Amino acid sequence: MKDSHSTAQEPTLVPFTEALRFWLKLGFISFGGPAGQIAIMHQELVERRRWISEGRFLQALNYCMVVPGPEAQQLATYLGWLMHRSLGGLVAGILFVLPSFVLLIALGWVYLTYGDQPLVAAIFSGIKPAVTVIVLHAAWRIGQRTLRGPLPWMIASGAFVALSLFDVPFPAIILGAALIGWLMHRSGSTAFANKPSHANAGASEDDAIINDHMPIPEHARYSLSRLIRVVIVGVLLWTISIAALIIAVGASHSLTDMGLFFTKAALLTFGGAYAVLPYVFDGAVTQYGWLTASQMIDGLALGESTPGPLIMVVTFVGFVSGYGGDFLAGVSPLVNGVVAATVVTWFTFLPSFVFILAGGPLIESGRHVDGLHAPLSAITAAVVGVIVNLAVWFGAHVFFPTGELLWPAAISLIIAAISMMILFQFKRSVLEVIGVAALIGMVWSLF
Repeated sequence: MKDSHSTAQEPTLVPFTEALRFWLKLGFISFGGPAGQIAIMHQELVERRRWISEGRFLQALNYCMVVPGPEAQQLATYLGWLMHRSLGGLVAGILFVLPSFVLLIALGWVYLTYGDQPLVAAIFSGIKPAVTVIVLHAAWRIGQRTLRGPLPWMIASGAFVALSLFDVPFPAIILGAALIGWLMHRSGSTAFANKPSHANAGASEDDAIINDHMPIPEHARYSLSRLIRVVIVGVLLWTISIAALIIAVGASHSLTDMGLFFTKAALLTFGGAYAVLPYVFDGAVTQYGWLTASQMIDGLALGESTPGPLIMVVTFVGFVSGYGGDFLAGVSPLVNGVVAATVVTWFTFLPSFVFILAGGPLIESGRHVDGLHAPLSAITAAVVGVIVNLAVWFGAHVFFPTGELLWPAAISLIIAAISMMILFQFKRSVLEVIGVAALIGMVWSLF
């Protein structure tokens, strides 16, 4: 961005076409999970292009951490909205997930069409142990930032025990952790006093186009009538979508069940995708039987290997479910899969757009959410226990399968050990871990 923009007072001075090109590019390069995606946006928008200041970036990120939904996708939506109103937010949020949506449908088709080929099956069998380690590494990474003091450790341990031994519903764990955090905040406890930092300070605040001192643009000012309009539009879109499914296929149809289930999942994604994955897995595999546990693990591997938020694994869930479910009579399995994937993705991300477009003006108008920090921190602590439970769940299916033993356990353990060394000791990327695991699986199949 040219220096002549450094003293601009209106965010619309960021050319829309230039922003459009960036959001499209971001959709294809947003690897590395939420941390990597947020780092890319920080590097590009705060440090390199100077479209937004450090303070405004972190203000937006803090809000996206508080509300349910994929924080990186919501951050892109928030920044796009701040620069170019609702259209900018919609474009940024949609382009952030669109490449991943198309890729996961294509990879899902390849998986279902050629997955039973010996070489392809061996590659996925090699990836499965690595996925278990990747999930465990996510718990370790979040725990390093979150579990500071005895109370967060107790919450994390309690969440793990509640899930693994007593099968407590995931929503109850989230609500219980939030209640503990709120009570600690009300009592004046400092157990959750330290806020996590998500980006490194250092960039100048004043030379950004959207800086800390510029006036609040008109579209970002709080208005009760505007808030009501956004909420009404969001509720109407959801209601019309559910009604259309009921009219088209019936209230008890799998597509309608998917719409309702993934709406609930979208409203429970506090703490990132890893936190809600156990809930999605339990519903998709155990409750509804839309796909198998093995397919879920393979879907997570594909989700880790493609750009976009990790919660995009729900697109794979929908496609696989529809492809093998014959949801719509008289159409091909591919069409069934694409329809189910679209339904699942729509209901998963619709609430995210409503949260940003409705809540953004509250944040920009100086409303603070500090009182929500303690409940959020308690939820994040519980998420650590939830993710560890997910890793145990994966490990049970990978290393101790209940059915036919399709892959030598010794090789799985070796791949897991190598993956752990790559992630924990050498601190390499998830993509590299998956690549090495796939290569080992492929080489093993030759022998």
